[in-house]
Amino acid sequence: MSSMLRAVLLLGFLTGIFLAIGFYFGGIGGMSLGLVLAFATNFFSYWYADKFVLALYGAKPYGDRKMNHIVEKIAEKAGIPKPPLYIVNMDVPNAFATGRNAKHAAIAVTKGLVDKLNDKEIEAVLSHEIGHVTNKDVLIGTLAATIAGAISWLAYVLFYGSDQKNRNALSFVLLFFLAPVAATLVRLAISRSRELSADKTGAMLSNPEDLISALQKISAHAKATPLQGNSATSHLFIVNPFSGASLAGLFSSHPPLETRVARLKEMKP
Repeated sequence: MSSMLRAVLLLGFLTGIFLAIGFYFGGIGGMSLGLVLAFATNFFSYWYADKFVLALYGAKPYGDRKMNHIVEKIAEKAGIPKPPLYIVNMDVPNAFATGRNAKHAAIAVTKGLVDKLNDKEIEAVLSHEIGHVTNKDVLIGTLAATIAGAISWLAYVLFYGSDQKNRNALSFVLLFFLAPVAATLVRLAISRSRELSADKTGAMLSNPEDLISALQKISAHAKATPLQGNSATSHLFIVNPFSGASLAGLFSSHPPLETRVARLKEMKP
């Protein structure tokens, strides 16, 4: 099964959770509310998520000629328009892509990435991010995150707005623990799958060895000086920059570094 098909099926499962919660507490009306809310949140995410993420990290347009030339070269090789390049004033090396499609995409790099990686490693990282764009990972990831977040919101509304008979210990556990956890696991599974796909595309657009080196350096910096704060956007970055260990990898937004390196080594000639 391809990673894209797996992502679509997982998105369908997320939507199913969403609608099941609505039906359990509100019948057809509740399910209809869930469906309308799912469309509304997806619509908002599709059109405005890129602007929100760039504003969240204070990203500014980056006019460096050499960096923009690298992006232009990779984009031409990938067969897409050159995405605008942004810079984030963070000392830790990292990067992310955002935007609803190839014509409305943006790539952001941190100050730390520019300062601490060499040109070949930077090109490999940018190739990985353009891989996300060409593989439509940004849209898939945004939809997954939006639906997963909306599940918790819908659970709260329907639980406290429903008849007293539907409020019991089982429904409480289902809505406020099992459903959000299941939604989170599905969202993170999609993220891990798409990271491996972007690694493969990025390596094809640049060089597997350079991407391996970049991932190892970025991961080392992320472990030494992790970011503190809300990790809801961790899946956007090439390496999770936030602190906090995962439980057996289930709650990780990225595949283990060892897995990514092993996959990339298989691509080396």
